[in-house]
Amino acid sequence: MTATVQINPSSVFVVSGGAKGITAQCTIKLAQQQPCKFILLGRSELIAEPEFARDCLEDAALKKRIMENLISQGEKPTPMMVQKIFNQITSSREIKNTLAAIEATGAKAEYISVDVTDTVKLKEKLNNVIQKTGAVTGIIHGAGNLADKLIEKKTEQDFEKVYTAKVQGLENLLSCIKPEQLEHLVLFSSVTGFYGNIGQTDYAIANEILNKSAHLIKQQHPQCHVVAINWGGWDSGMMTTELKKAFVERGIGIIPVEIGAQMLVNELHPAYKNDTQVVIGSPMKPPASSLGTELRSYRIRRRMTLVENPFLHDHTIAGTPVLPATCAKSWMVNGCEEIYPGYRYLSCKEFKVLKGITFNETLAQEHILELQEVAKSDGDFVEFQTKILSKNAQGKTHYHFSSLIRLVRQMPEAPIYQEMDLTEDHLITKTGKEFYQNGGLSLFHGVSFQGFTKVLNATPEKLTAECCWQEISAQQQGQFPVKWHNPYIIDLSTQTLWLWLNHFHQEVCLPGQLTFSEQYLAVPFNIPFYVSCEIKNKTDTGATANFIIHNRQGQIYSRITAAKAVIWPMKAINN
Repeated sequence: MTATVQINPSSVFVVSGGAKGITAQCTIKLAQQQPCKFILLGRSELIAEPEFARDCLEDAALKKRIMENLISQGEKPTPMMVQKIFNQITSSREIKNTLAAIEATGAKAEYISVDVTDTVKLKEKLNNVIQKTGAVTGIIHGAGNLADKLIEKKTEQDFEKVYTAKVQGLENLLSCIKPEQLEHLVLFSSVTGFYGNIGQTDYAIANEILNKSAHLIKQQHPQCHVVAINWGGWDSGMMTTELKKAFVERGIGIIPVEIGAQMLVNELHPAYKNDTQVVIGSPMKPPASSLGTELRSYRIRRRMTLVENPFLHDHTIAGTPVLPATCAKSWMVNGCEEIYPGYRYLSCKEFKVLKGITFNETLAQEHILELQEVAKSDGDFVEFQTKILSKNAQGKTHYHFSSLIRLVRQMPEAPIYQEMDLTEDHLITKTGKEFYQNGGLSLFHGVSFQGFTKVLNATPEKLTAECCWQEISAQQQGQFPVKWHNPYIIDLSTQTLWLWLNHFHQEVCLPGQLTFSEQYLAVPFNIPFYVSCEIKNKTDTGATANFIIHNRQGQIYSRITAAKAVIWPMKAINN
């Protein structure tokens, strides 16, 4: 059910953390769009401005006056004493400015000094104000704390400080305000909860609980517009010059305050798409790890089953589910990338299918991914020799796949495919699902690997197809999730050789070796892209081809060169 309730002058919002910082700016923007009533919650006390501080707006001058006032009272001022009084004055000023800015729009605003983790005081103070404002119709939960440290340095107190403000704060708000009376519930979460971030394990946990809470509350109260906004970094006072520089180096975008505040307003508009969880901002990419000088080796073990990997039912040969070679490559790529965050897969050499993995009685209890570093240069690249192997009940080792994977710190610019040809010759007239219908030489792939829209043109030397791969669920992807490398789209791209063989030679094939492949950009899904298959050689037993995945302007996402395929008997392919 989609919430359609419009905010109106009688709407009453409780906003935790709403008197200062980013949450205050969002509240002001909301009041400008639709003046209503706001109850702002914050831990800071609202104090009367001391006489000595009036009209003193410069930080240095204000601190000087604080020192002079302390001395005049016979005190010996310390930096800590001065800073404490300075914080009280500037905090009160910010709260008063927020209240004034809200009321300047024609809206009404009340401020309550209370800690949202204190259930008793929160309930008591809220009830007193609600008697003036009327029943609360919306909550914006923006309160939060930080205690950034590496996990081994975090204390129990650090965790409690961060966790309770987010999670206990939400529970307390919902214990004071019945969820069934709410028309809007907005939770300020973070991309840290969605992507993770170094030094913020507690913050990530707390925000991910907010994300899951949003989904649960929406299920229980479908009449309420519930949204958890996973914010990225804001260009605010907390965003220091040093932090900005670090974000830029990591490729993390920063949200301008005006734009971010408007995005909150958009999320509360009934005409806007009502998603229960949205991400606004860039992924929290970790800084590049140091490669060191020693060439290391790693072993990653995995137990693979059909139950855990439903997509395998869409890749069966002779009635038996078979692991696609592109999924094996994806495991290799992801395994390498996880070792060195900040480095990304660029190329793969000599990928070989040595012995396929079939999901029948021969399936091993576990498979092992071996990664051996063969070359690296810190801040530049690292190269791995990779192998996937297993052992049978007798202890005999079987090697299934091997390759040489290269990760780089900086991706090169995506090249342009100069030989692109998108003209249509209507030689192959099948479209969409017709490519995968049973019978004849149709493709055997199930929905997880389907995506042909149409063949644009085909000659004895080349075939170009328009494709659109529809994203499958995380559950369907199982142990082979789409990340930078998309094994389902790469498999789809190689099916162009199958189509070419079907049409010109009435034959089929299976992959043998991907001599060289590289990726410059993530291949988009749910929107069209193009695959150009260049035939380099064809014999009775095999074929060699290039596969170029590109957009309509010729920009190359990914390409495979000199791929070798084995011509296969039809009876071995058909189910």
